[in-house]
Amino acid sequence: MIKKASLALCALCMSWTSTSAIDNAVDYVNTLVGTHSSFALSTGNTYPAIATPWGMNFWTPQTGKMGDGWAYTYDAEKIRGFKQTHQPSPWINDYGTFAIMPVCGEPIFDQDKRASWFSHKAETATPYYYKVYLADHDVTTEITPTSRAAVFRFTFPESEGSYIVVDAYDRGSYVKIIPEEQKIIGYTTRNSGGVPKNFRNYFVLKFDKPFTYTASVTEGNISTGSLESESKHSGGIIGFSTKRGEQVNVRVASSFISHEQAELNLREVGKDSFEKVAEKARKEWNDVLGRFDVQDMSDQDRVRTFYSCLYRSVLFPRSFYEIDAKGKVVHYSPCNGQVMPGYFFTDTGFWDTFRCLFPLVNLVYPSMAQKMQEGWANWYKESGFLPEWSSPGHRDCMVGNNSASVVADAYLKGIRGYDIETLWQAVIHGANADMPRTSSGRDQWEAYNRLGYVPYDKIRESAARTLEYAFNDWSIYKLGKALGKPESEIKVYGERAMNYKNLYDAEHKLMRGKLENGQWVPNFNPFKWGDAFTEGNSLHYTWSVFHDPQGLIDLMGGNKEFNAMLDTVFILPPIFDDSYYGGVIHEIREMQIMNMGNYAHGNQPIQHMIYMYNYSGEPWKAQHWLRETMNRMYNPNPDGYCGDEDNGQTSAWYVFTALGFYPVCPGADEYVMGAPYFQKMTLTLENGKKVVINAPENSDKNRYVKELKMGGKAYEKNYIKHGDLLKGATLDYVMDDKPNKKRGTSADAAPYSFTKELKGIK
Repeated sequence: MIKKASLALCALCMSWTSTSAIDNAVDYVNTLVGTHSSFALSTGNTYPAIATPWGMNFWTPQTGKMGDGWAYTYDAEKIRGFKQTHQPSPWINDYGTFAIMPVCGEPIFDQDKRASWFSHKAETATPYYYKVYLADHDVTTEITPTSRAAVFRFTFPESEGSYIVVDAYDRGSYVKIIPEEQKIIGYTTRNSGGVPKNFRNYFVLKFDKPFTYTASVTEGNISTGSLESESKHSGGIIGFSTKRGEQVNVRVASSFISHEQAELNLREVGKDSFEKVAEKARKEWNDVLGRFDVQDMSDQDRVRTFYSCLYRSVLFPRSFYEIDAKGKVVHYSPCNGQVMPGYFFTDTGFWDTFRCLFPLVNLVYPSMAQKMQEGWANWYKESGFLPEWSSPGHRDCMVGNNSASVVADAYLKGIRGYDIETLWQAVIHGANADMPRTSSGRDQWEAYNRLGYVPYDKIRESAARTLEYAFNDWSIYKLGKALGKPESEIKVYGERAMNYKNLYDAEHKLMRGKLENGQWVPNFNPFKWGDAFTEGNSLHYTWSVFHDPQGLIDLMGGNKEFNAMLDTVFILPPIFDDSYYGGVIHEIREMQIMNMGNYAHGNQPIQHMIYMYNYSGEPWKAQHWLRETMNRMYNPNPDGYCGDEDNGQTSAWYVFTALGFYPVCPGADEYVMGAPYFQKMTLTLENGKKVVINAPENSDKNRYVKELKMGGKAYEKNYIKHGDLLKGATLDYVMDDKPNKKRGTSADAAPYSFTKELKGIK
């Protein structure tokens, strides 16, 4: 049996590597990208998620201690267990987590004592399959996932004492061993906030080998006379004798609803073999990643980087719903603690992901986008607010009211089939209220509505809030217009969309904080991080006028002055003032070491800034700096990011930029042009239409767009319409090593700006 299983896996692996790239896009994914990170310096702050796209549960090898947000770091030497994780970020940390660990010799529960040395040379990490050799125990662990379940396979040595430890973690947990059913059940309450008092993650494990040893664990004490433990920190150990090479399979599932639902969720693996589960997960990944066909294999590292970024782009937001015994979609609500009907999604920070992660989902995966919008409506019904940072419930992290943009972009991009009226009420409510002790709603909304800005002397990061509120107001205004809401109801939001102007300082040509009395905050330093801004400075945030770049151009005195200010970001050395934080935060350090001046791509506020050259008649500069950013700041290795990956946002930036366009203004029917990164790529949309991008002369040298034809006709605009992409489009580029300073320079080549709309300029 063992030999047959090994041969089957070998045959499966051979089939996985024998077909074409587009059929097997997942083969180019490196799940370890971004794992060579630390508190002081982030190269992604990721972990290798063994999962399915948008899955409810992820699994990861655990190198960090229990409760450490850095669950897996590339430079670690030992693995403590294999953890079910729901962590969106090390800064927000984890919830609903428990761990499984094989050990040999003696039954060991302590996380440090059971830890085993491992090597990346004896590790295979893919989205759908993970394998590692645990040297201290002479055990090989394999994992393959579904959305709510997984199968583990442990290959043991010759031993009278082979054990599997189940650690339900501290802060309240329960484990029960049921030998007659070869089963362990339990729950964990471990969380990092954002949960009701009744929060539990219920789990079930079923083994294919009878137990010869059983013990419960309570507060670290191993008791062979007990099968059950309910305590602050509970666990269980089962064991058996094994022959060398003997494989033990464990089927595991969990539920946020009940043990009974966890058993139902176990149906996702059913009686399938380990290989079959892996094959299905592999196919699911290829179906999702395969929407993009990179047909340029001249640089394998770029292909690997692209698909590794795409993998990260479809992990979050996390599905937080289950299928009950009647086949109905239900979810445990982290808002009210009840089991509710319908879809639910979590583990995303809209401050990051509104920028291009959700626009990517809306363009490429609209059926998933529809489910997500239903999920956001349920958030409002169950808590009275849309989330701004969720994990799993409302969290207090970052600023803005960017749920308005997430809702608006989906509807304005044509996503339908959900309760948009409820979401309309949600965005209106969120603009005029705040949810205490969370980021949801708008903090200082009354002052903002009264003054036209958030006053510096009322709250931290006031300028960042103002700029984002203004864009959110534009989002509400445009959504209201699309829904046919009366002008009397939506006019105020159109007016407030111009509030960004209240923080523009003409002397410095920059945004800055303002006091409640209307005076500027004294001692302005454009290099000061934080303070009036969020994890950035004035040079980074001044460009956060997504909906009205032309208005910002006008404030600065025209294209020439605007471009000079853009240039300044790259010309300046990486000067910074860290006095607000009292030390160098990792975002500052990541900007400093990249040798791109004050451009801080490792954090979100400035990620769209390079595309701004398209609004001011110098698109070739965007083409230059986008190529520099792609080449310098991304790679397919463990240090592959230039800062936090952030729930798919930084990855989605790479995906869009590789296509050659980007959603500077979510909610607008346009993407701003850059330049394609590959010689050929085809995007297959959900409606079956294809977007074909041809750039045969493309290279690092030939990075400039000399000519562009769409559908065989010359195309001079610096943007492309969403609606045109949905119809299918062929973009034929002629690339050159010299910038074409005539193409895209006219006023009508510029992308959308609200100022132009108000003036009736198309």
